[in-house]
Amino acid sequence: MGRYQKRISGPLLDRIDLFVQVPRVEYDKLMSDDSAEPSATVRGRVEAARQRQRERFIEAPLVSNVDMTPVETREFCKIDDAALGLLQMAMKQFLLSARAFHRILKVSRTIADLAGADIIASAHMAEALQYRSRGLA
Repeated sequence: MGRYQKRISGPLLDRIDLFVQVPRVEYDKLMSDDSAEPSATVRGRVEAARQRQRERFIEAPLVSNVDMTPVETREFCKIDDAALGLLQMAMKQFLLSARAFHRILKVSRTIADLAGADIIASAHMAEALQYRSRGLA
């Protein structure tokens, strides 16, 4: 992946919200009787998050978090102090662009929605930061 990633320009990579590495599944896990979370449960959580977004944007011309502009991101992405500190540290440490800053906020807002939270907490922010490209943060 790293070889291909080096061939793609930084500004283009900066427009991708999520980078997720999917490891190989070990044989023992495939054969295990332990079941994963049912799809219906996941679907319910996603539907609830989408409903939160519809309610949040009832007065705005938006459909989902990804549609937010920087002005709307400031309005709708309320962050607790710990998450704000984490974001500030990431911005300094990884020299993130303004675009990356807003994308991280929108992803963390979506993660908070999936958790049923009104305010973005440090756990939501940390998860959003983990989804950034390793080359970009």
